[in-house]
Amino acid sequence: MLYHFFDWLNSEGFNFPGNKLFGFITFRVLLAVLLSLFITTVYGKKLIKFLQKKQIGESIREEGLPGEEKKKGTPTMGGIIIIAAIIIPTLLLANLTKVYVQLMLICTVWMGIIGFIDDYLKLRSKRLAQQKGEEYKKKDKDGLAGWFKILGQIGLGLLVGLTLYFNSDVKIWREYVGHVPPTDTTVFSKSINGKTRYFTETKTPITTIPFVKNHEFNYAKLLPASWRDYTWVLYILIVIFIITAVSNGSNLTDGLDGLATGTSAIIGVLLGIFAYASGNLYFADYLNIMFIPGLDELSIFIAAMIGACIGFLWYNSFPAQIFMGDTGSLTLGGIIAALAIIVHKELLIPIFCGVFFAEAVSVMLQVSYFKYTKRKYGEGQRIFLKAPLHHHYQVKGYHEVKIVNRFWIVTVLLVVFSIVTLKLR
Repeated sequence: MLYHFFDWLNSEGFNFPGNKLFGFITFRVLLAVLLSLFITTVYGKKLIKFLQKKQIGESIREEGLPGEEKKKGTPTMGGIIIIAAIIIPTLLLANLTKVYVQLMLICTVWMGIIGFIDDYLKLRSKRLAQQKGEEYKKKDKDGLAGWFKILGQIGLGLLVGLTLYFNSDVKIWREYVGHVPPTDTTVFSKSINGKTRYFTETKTPITTIPFVKNHEFNYAKLLPASWRDYTWVLYILIVIFIITAVSNGSNLTDGLDGLATGTSAIIGVLLGIFAYASGNLYFADYLNIMFIPGLDELSIFIAAMIGACIGFLWYNSFPAQIFMGDTGSLTLGGIIAALAIIVHKELLIPIFCGVFFAEAVSVMLQVSYFKYTKRKYGEGQRIFLKAPLHHHYQVKGYHEVKIVNRFWIVTVLLVVFSIVTLKLR
């Protein structure tokens, strides 16, 4: 809103010192980080006191892990402050007419509601169990039903996929090679480094393949020629799968103090670089990546997300004063997945979301192998000492802080490697 206010002032001819600053994305990115940090650090403390007053505390499942007793009663649902610290700076500083900004705001609220309902039902179940005894707890479902979460993630996948495929404002610029007829209005020129270049707009559903010289792939090629009118169905199914997988991976990662928060902040830096570079014609041309008009405005949203995660770490780092709950973990996972799809870097997700990926795979392997060996031998066996993966290292005797720090370091390495793929082909 501030962006639109200052834009109106400039259009009306008002001239005073600093009134053109809001026209620079870099200025608004820095302002978004600072504002989100302010919201999480200042109002995070107030939220903790409110949650303590309302006795909204975490109920820890007893699994014999070190330090789990100390975590009981720690305020949860802290994802509320993360969501607020993302939405408020974006509304104030971003150009709200851009479809990418609108889509990410909806995505944040959508996943936040799903996570909030899940946390609320868990809290309700805990309180009813305290009132009616353990027998009630055994009968009552703990949190939101798994199928309902999946349904919510599918709904978001449909929204994101349909918007990116059919919205007229979602376009990619492709360089036009060949003679340009003077009457062809679909081809337009831009001067880059003193040289006139010709471009045309396309809505082809393409993605970036890492490590490949001609590094773009059209999803339509996955279908027979006679089925390519239905490429949008395939594209939406892929989007649904990615959003479901990444949001659940983020949710599983949120098991140690600061683990999911710090990991998400590091990944956010990468996505911010991708968004800004792809949304700037000169950077996109230099890096030989697709230029997506209007995408650079999304860096405001990403900056707010990074600031929100870092600010939340003030209270969420060991020993945590507050947990984000599913309100935060599902939201951050959904945001990261949607951003990766929007910047056309979804094939890089297994790399820069390597921690999320490893956590999710460890659970799937553990459960599958246990069921297989129980069916075959009559007694279930395990691959890991405990799943998700971070609990495996806890059982091995590693301190929680060491596990978190090392997972952060791994994420930094994976993010740097993902940036290198821009030129490593």
